[in-house]
Amino acid sequence: MATKNRTSSRTSRRAAAAPSPRPQAAPAPSSASRVIQFRSVSKLYTGDVGLDQATFSVDREEFLFLVGSTGSGKSTVMRLLIKELEPTSGTIRVAGHDLSEITRKRVPFYRRNIGVVFQDFKLLPNRTVYDNVAYALQVTGGTRKDIRAKVPDILRLTGLSTKLHNLPDQLSGGEQQRVSIARAFVNHPPLLLADEPTGNLDPETSIDIMRLLYRINRTGTTVLVATHDQAMVDRMRRRVLELSRGRIIRDEAAGLYTRDESTREFAHRLRAPSTRPDGV
Repeated sequence: MATKNRTSSRTSRRAAAAPSPRPQAAPAPSSASRVIQFRSVSKLYTGDVGLDQATFSVDREEFLFLVGSTGSGKSTVMRLLIKELEPTSGTIRVAGHDLSEITRKRVPFYRRNIGVVFQDFKLLPNRTVYDNVAYALQVTGGTRKDIRAKVPDILRLTGLSTKLHNLPDQLSGGEQQRVSIARAFVNHPPLLLADEPTGNLDPETSIDIMRLLYRINRTGTTVLVATHDQAMVDRMRRRVLELSRGRIIRDEAAGLYTRDESTREFAHRLRAPSTRPDGV
């Protein structure tokens, strides 16, 4: 009996001396969840800066506004993402793929996974609404069966089911932009880029277009919108990335178009010399 008690005592002492298990650290965000990654990306034009050491990432299913004055770098970001431009330095990854490794020959195949909406619509003037949207499927090898199945669905989603036989010049500006969005989304790309999508539209129509983009975002597509539409950004309160002279100066969740600045910050901005970034 005594031997049993001594054994039990030694076991208890060893258990007490054993270190308690360390708490597990929360797993780091997986790069696989990121649709866009910019790492120290710069783009220099002759005598000017398009982008200066930009670093940011955008996760899957995120809705992001890119804001800033004319010449701040918004269009440069968009053109880099569709490989219309090549960065001077830095790394850009889209859906895990390093864009520098995509050859010029493979660019059209890469772009099939990106929907792009432009301010000036870029519709085919001599084709109907149906044919404009179907064209996006035809150039990517879609079959007639695919076209018959997908085009009516996307026209219903974008509110154009009664306009499928109309030509672009028979549509309002808002309806033309809806066609542009339908064409960009008909392949259900993981990433949708919209460059000033409400720039030529009245406020009420702009609200409808932004609601449509948000509805598309809710289906699982990541949406990046470059815009000057302050009222729309303030109304939606999504993530805001602000650029100034090619540099990212603000990255804010549920942000406004402009951040309220203190009197001290305003005075500092007035005193700051108007010079280009280093290295130019």
